Amino acid sequence: MHQSRGNHGVWLPSSQKVRANKWCQFKRVFSDGKSENRYIREIIYGKKGAVTYWELTTDPETMPSNSTSFVKTNLQGKLKKIVGNLYGLRTWVEYGFRQCKQELGWTDYRFTNFKDIEKWWSIIFCVYTMISLNSPAFFGLNQARQIEPHVQESNSVDFSEHQQWDHEHGWKNVLNNLRLIVQPLLLFWLIYPWLDIFPNSDLLLGFNRLISAMNGFKPFYSSG
Repeated sequence: MHQSRGNHGVWLPSSQKVRANKWCQFKRVFSDGKSENRYIREIIYGKKGAVTYWELTTDPETMPSNSTSFVKTNLQGKLKKIVGNLYGLRTWVEYGFRQCKQELGWTDYRFTNFKDIEKWWSIIFCVYTMISLNSPAFFGLNQARQIEPHVQESNSVDFSEHQQWDHEHGWKNVLNNLRLIVQPLLLFWLIYPWLDIFPNSDLLLGFNRLISAMNGFKPFYSSG
């Protein structure tokens, strides 16, 4: 479901027409529990298909631009009473996703070439997916796996004993913990150029053992 521009168009045969159904009133329920009367109608382009179009507004007579939306969705069923409130969740979804992108460094680089933007977005989205799959919401999809979201079982190592391990259950908490897991590898490559100047086999061996232990961490990927 997403908002389309008001001048959105659809290719139709000359024999088909665009028609608008009657306005219907619905209750728009907000996050604080309060509600207001809003209005919705379906816009049908030719024959009705899997994708439907809806107009939402606070006033069907004047249709004020700042409170009127044109929504496109592939949801099925009786949508008149639910599209408005589902679309209202968009603001919170966008806000939460914006915070996640910021945490992952989306704005750290300013690319102008589309291919570079596409590659950077792919990296950000892959990391976002990895973090999300290890969040409590996805852990709950696999009932057979009886492991706390913040505790990783291992035969010899309990990663959650780290002094900085985050035992909360949010998306950002999972990100903090996975950052701790990759930290030894990142630190190793930061100091590696100095080992060409000041060789230290004991340090190399220590890093090798630590990184090997980190590789024992088993992130969860839902099969559902």
